[in-house]
Amino acid sequence: MGLVTDDSAAPEPDLGTLISDWLDWKAAGDALGVSVNKVRTYIREHQLAAVVPTPGSGQKVPAELIMDGEIVKGVPGLLTVFHDGGYDDREILAWLFTVDETLPGRPIDALRENRGSEVKRRAQAMSL
Repeated sequence: MGLVTDDSAAPEPDLGTLISDWLDWKAAGDALGVSVNKVRTYIREHQLAAVVPTPGSGQKVPAELIMDGEIVKGVPGLLTVFHDGGYDDREILAWLFTVDETLPGRPIDALRENRGSEVKRRAQAMSL
């Protein structure tokens, strides 16, 4: 007997294609100036997102979530809003790194460029 599948479900996005630069937990810690244990805490507390981008690669953090030695402003709040709405890190990262012409660009770029108000508003609306 096979698994029951829902053919109407959208295919899972290929995060390895959407996101080009990944950091393992040690590299993320180095970029933030913290220990691997602190990175683990950030992930657990939804301050950072981490996924396995390609099978067998181990859990990694998108490098673009870190800028100038800090987590990009707005990312922790956005992660919390999405998690409260039932989204997982994979779904959140797919949304953050997918181009949205109405922003314009990717939501992560808007956050990195301090244009996060609209990104946060959309995240709140999606999570209701």
